[in-house]
Amino acid sequence: MAPTRQFPRTAGICEVSILTESPTTFADLGINPALVAALDIEGITHPFPIQEQAIPIAMQGTDLIGQARTGTGKTLAFGLPILERITLPAPDRRPQALVMCPTRELASQVAGDLETAASGLDVNVLTVYGGVGYEPQLDQLARGVDVVVGTPGRLLDLLGRRNLDLSAVSILVLDEADEMLDLGFLPDVEKLIAAVPADRQTLLFSATMPAAIVTLARTHLAQPVNIRAEAAEDTATVPETAQHVFQAHDLDKPAIVGKLLQVPGATRVMIFCTTKREVQRLADDLTERGFKVTSLHGDLSQVVREKSLAKFRAGKAQTIVCTDVAARGIDVDDVTHVINYDCPDDEKTYLHRIGRTARAGKTGIAVTFVDWADIPRWKMINKALDLGFPEPVEAYSTTPQLLEELEIPADATGRLVAAPVPPVKTKPSEAKASTRKPGRRQRRSNGVVIREKTEHVKTPKAQDEGAPRRHRHRAKKPAPAGQ
Repeated sequence: MAPTRQFPRTAGICEVSILTESPTTFADLGINPALVAALDIEGITHPFPIQEQAIPIAMQGTDLIGQARTGTGKTLAFGLPILERITLPAPDRRPQALVMCPTRELASQVAGDLETAASGLDVNVLTVYGGVGYEPQLDQLARGVDVVVGTPGRLLDLLGRRNLDLSAVSILVLDEADEMLDLGFLPDVEKLIAAVPADRQTLLFSATMPAAIVTLARTHLAQPVNIRAEAAEDTATVPETAQHVFQAHDLDKPAIVGKLLQVPGATRVMIFCTTKREVQRLADDLTERGFKVTSLHGDLSQVVREKSLAKFRAGKAQTIVCTDVAARGIDVDDVTHVINYDCPDDEKTYLHRIGRTARAGKTGIAVTFVDWADIPRWKMINKALDLGFPEPVEAYSTTPQLLEELEIPADATGRLVAAPVPPVKTKPSEAKASTRKPGRRQRRSNGVVIREKTEHVKTPKAQDEGAPRRHRHRAKKPAPAGQ
């Protein structure tokens, strides 16, 4: 077992950096053997820095703020202490731990990770989010749960209906706290925190630490320890991510993406667009080019979103085109490429987008397209993150530098199927000419005759012999009597 570490409980936020020799396994951190065995089955044996530093502190019941780059294992950093500290079997049906997440996809993923780690224990985990029916969630709450993972909106809804009782919660987790604030969830988060007992343990995890998060921590955390899983000189991006930035024209981007999807190593690609309409348009374009593509955006129902993400995870679709709803915390194994089809709004969005690749120590490639109108915004992102791309290279789908940097094959065409042949359009004048009755003049709009009137000879209809001849004029009515 790792040596016990004592942390001062002084006022304010205590920031520490643990530089001692790190344990090599979860067992060295004092984790329950049943949890260690479940992680071994999934091939998870060595903790990441944020896990090595946060787990011993969280297991002591200390409040903490965990800050680490996206894709470095923050979920297990709070998930394992939760599973260690809750009481099993539960004394009653009320939840003992509450995890708040900003998006439905992240909530579902966190709950799945907790269930995987607790497969050897009798732990009931409930996922709560909107877009689906209330009945399954209400039924499970009535049966009793140990851990609730959900989004603030549905959690607050169930709390107001008196279906969710948070009076027994001893551990509260705010995951991706900065994103919850960015999405405007702060009032809901405040109400949920107020419904949890004051003597709880609070764990706050985030990839960035803006001033609003510090204020939230000072208000609701009791002398928290601030854990940073990287050194001060480390860059904000993961070093294993190879980044490429090009200035590209909007009409040429689909051709570039099509060629990039033909790279042999591009087996699982995520493409981010700014708007839902752009997502659907690009997904349709790539599908027409013959690629296996699915999409994910806010206009889709929750069932369709889950199916789309499951299809991408299972490898049935090479590419998923999505809005930033999928950029926060979604962990898909072996994402090889991330493409910023539209320039991100700010440096935080850029970090969370490219954080979908090069996760868990693997390598990945991030490609960003910058339009001419987005140059000022990109310069701000580049300066904030010190990326080294102040002037993106202007490139097109045939530019040799782009093809070489992205390792695009020379025979790549950007299509797996031939382009459909558009139907031949008939000129309006020709269409009218074809439908004109014979024997009439054809004129242009200015009145000039371009075809003279032709004589049209009617062919007499054959009549049967003996048939009565039809008269052209009607017979005159007889005159009235007396005239």
